[in-house]
Amino acid sequence: MASIEFVKVTKSFDKHDVIKDLDLKIEDGKFTVLVGPSGCGKTTLLRMIAGIDPQTSGSVLINGKDVTRIAPGQRGVAMVFQNYAIYPTMSVRENIEFGLKNNKVGKEERTRLVESISATVGLNNYLDRKPSTLSGGQRQRVALARAMVKKPSVFLMDEPLSNLDAKLRAQMRIELIELHKKLGTTFVYVTHDQVEAMSMADTIVLMNQGLIQQEAPPDVIYRQPNNLFAAQFIGVPPMNVGELGTNGVKFGFRPESAVLSLTPADVHYCTRGVIATREMLGSETLYQVKTGSHSFMIKCIEDRFNVDQEVYLGVEASKLFFFGADENRLQESDSGFRTYLEALRGQKHG
Repeated sequence: MASIEFVKVTKSFDKHDVIKDLDLKIEDGKFTVLVGPSGCGKTTLLRMIAGIDPQTSGSVLINGKDVTRIAPGQRGVAMVFQNYAIYPTMSVRENIEFGLKNNKVGKEERTRLVESISATVGLNNYLDRKPSTLSGGQRQRVALARAMVKKPSVFLMDEPLSNLDAKLRAQMRIELIELHKKLGTTFVYVTHDQVEAMSMADTIVLMNQGLIQQEAPPDVIYRQPNNLFAAQFIGVPPMNVGELGTNGVKFGFRPESAVLSLTPADVHYCTRGVIATREMLGSETLYQVKTGSHSFMIKCIEDRFNVDQEVYLGVEASKLFFFGADENRLQESDSGFRTYLEALRGQKHG
């Protein structure tokens, strides 16, 4: 196991800083997920840990040791790629033991390691098969087994599930969570899919344009987003946001925090609207409600309303968020918070 630390790290491509003066500590043994939109710098961080694409300046430390001048193969890390990168002409066994052969590990030890790791990831019955005869999930397990057999102190995973269908992705998420518990190794996982981040991570590092927007457990980012970007990136559907019309301030609430009714509710914020769309998803229904100046997505347990029906949308004061002109979330202790709360009440039945 190992902790990872970035100290004042900058990475430039063609004189353009993709990452600038970044400080980050990834805890030993944790499942840390780097998440953000395409081009935010998350894969760049992963490649710097691996040593594939070293930083322009600053230091990367693994277990407190600066690895800047240490070759990728000597860093004690293993990387699992999006496209699996397994050899099609080799059997599953040959793929898994390839690195062991290169490192001159004896045949007996190789056999013991391959069979032990194969049992862990459920590949024992497939060792003599070629990758072309396996499903996407099984090929992903081969890539994981090949990484595990090196006994790395850090697993690096670059969007490893993105080539799988939705059902298999959900299954593999559970398998990776269980694998992490079993191994107790440091996992650093890159994805643009916030559902993956929320379901798997001990800690999420949310990035945008090379900057860390928030670093926290999933529930903290969801309930206490640092800023408007975090509020709208994490959550499905994303947080509803509207213009308050005062000092550039915006208000927000989660889709499940609103109540729809046929008569005005006695809550802090209440506005009249019309159901524009309805998506029945089984255990819940999503409604798009259009008010005079806003369009909000509302998540309901009950499927009670129809398209074009007039409704009232209500949100309690405790479920409301406010974001300043700088897009940072305002705390209840901030000056002006109560004023903005009252200003929103003034929009009642708008």
